[in-house]
Amino acid sequence: MVIDFNKIEEVANPQFKGGEGDTMFRTFNDGQNKIMRGRLDVGCSIGYHKHETNSEIIFILSGEARCLYDDGEERLVPGQCHYCPVGHAHALINASSSEPLIFFAIVPELKAV
Repeated sequence: MVIDFNKIEEVANPQFKGGEGDTMFRTFNDGQNKIMRGRLDVGCSIGYHKHETNSEIIFILSGEARCLYDDGEERLVPGQCHYCPVGHAHALINASSSEPLIFFAIVPELKAV
């Protein structure tokens, strides 16, 4: 199955999860998995939040990111991936002073067993 993010409308999410500025997403959601291509412009962030019922995988495509993760901080560059397992918390921040942060994120929904 091909998902063409170029054909999915980009939607602004103001102060997403309590972050700064707009988080821009092109989202595919089949009810079981959310797959997104996101953009954080300079000065923008996704706020610190806990994943209670799902996990998240974030792959950096371009730009530089700061990721607050539980009690620490990680720096991410293109080609690196951040994983936030269920029960953990994180935030994503554009760490560049001159270019947008472009990333690919997957949020699989957990099924009750």
